[in-house]
Amino acid sequence: MEKEIHKIRSIKGVLRVPSDKSISHRSIILTSMAEGISTVKNFLKAGDTLTTVNVYRKLGIKIDEDKGVIRVHGKGLKGFQEPEDVLDMGNSGTTTRLTLGVLAGQDLFAVLTGDESLRKRPMKRVADPLRQMNAVIDGRKGGELLPLSVRGSSLKGIKFFNQKASAQVKSALLIAGLNADGETTVEEPYKSRDHTEKMLKAMGAGIKISNGKIYSVSVTKTDSLFPVDIDVPADPSSAAFFAAAAVMVPDSEIVLKDVLVNPTRDGFFRKLKEMGAEIEYTNVREKTREPVADIIVKHSPDLKAVKVSKGEIPSMVDEIPILAVVATQAEGETVITGASELRVKESDRIKAVVENLRNVGVEAIELDDGMIIKGKQKIRGGYVDSFKDHRIAMAFSILGLISEEGIKIKDADCAYISYPEFFEHLQSVIQK
Repeated sequence: MEKEIHKIRSIKGVLRVPSDKSISHRSIILTSMAEGISTVKNFLKAGDTLTTVNVYRKLGIKIDEDKGVIRVHGKGLKGFQEPEDVLDMGNSGTTTRLTLGVLAGQDLFAVLTGDESLRKRPMKRVADPLRQMNAVIDGRKGGELLPLSVRGSSLKGIKFFNQKASAQVKSALLIAGLNADGETTVEEPYKSRDHTEKMLKAMGAGIKISNGKIYSVSVTKTDSLFPVDIDVPADPSSAAFFAAAAVMVPDSEIVLKDVLVNPTRDGFFRKLKEMGAEIEYTNVREKTREPVADIIVKHSPDLKAVKVSKGEIPSMVDEIPILAVVATQAEGETVITGASELRVKESDRIKAVVENLRNVGVEAIELDDGMIIKGKQKIRGGYVDSFKDHRIAMAFSILGLISEEGIKIKDADCAYISYPEFFEHLQSVIQK
């Protein structure tokens, strides 16, 4: 589906964007391993997270819903049943990588596949350390690509340095570590999102965290996990699009309710503040061990260019496309480096962002591990390709709001992957 977005007068309103994708995935995966029934309020119902629900049902977990509350009937750390058919992971890298950690220590055999995009994404980064733990994983290109097969085995704990600070790799190893003899330790040069360790701690797992120069988290073999009640906050990655719109469009102000502001996730908002954006966290509170706030964002005409370096990427990895869009309106050159991870997302996001910026008349330079965006540019408009990547489609929809001639986006309906109501929500806050 093509979508055309035109220049608008302003953005005004109060919005509760969809619930956090990362926490929604984990609210199903981790509670499936508990003994008893966990409840999940405000679960995100989007393409990727519904894939997780379907996969865990096929692994024998009863997941039902009553009055908007999901109940997960956990069957214990080794209670999964062998699936009768190949497990389809759709477009979800999180479901795939975390589930490899779950299956590695089960008494069963399973095969995992996914859509065309997911079958190109690297899985060796998870499969290799799991193999060091004794996991039996095979697949295309020596276990680099889906489809992958897993034959559950007896695992042993390892110490692993998570060079790319990938939360999915860390989570897969910690989950496998619940069923592994001894201790499993993951060290990172920069702390990646920490929802897995927070949730496992709440469920009674033997988790130890060291926040020194190198971030380190360890888990020991666990007999059982308690069920928990989870209330999923709003996703900062989804909120980022509307914050960007309010910052760039004159005479705008928006209140984003109930947003997760975990420091491993709110790097985009901190970077906007550094650019000179008018942003305020109000009503800061805690929900299921996670910090949450209402965020007020106002039009900010005097933005300054910034640098984004490798250590900052993990806390804003999903928001780089929308940050690049905001950078077009900042005085100076914004330089983003250390972001090579973006080349292996749903699309090559570095290439996608730079090509599309050029297509709408913006000067941008592609780097091996990032990009340079020239600021204070008029957005002419034109035709962009989402490359079927939800974050590219949404980022360029926001840029369309300040374009002279409008921006037409190919395959814009891929926004469904993380934000099914994106275009409806956008319409609801636009003042024409």
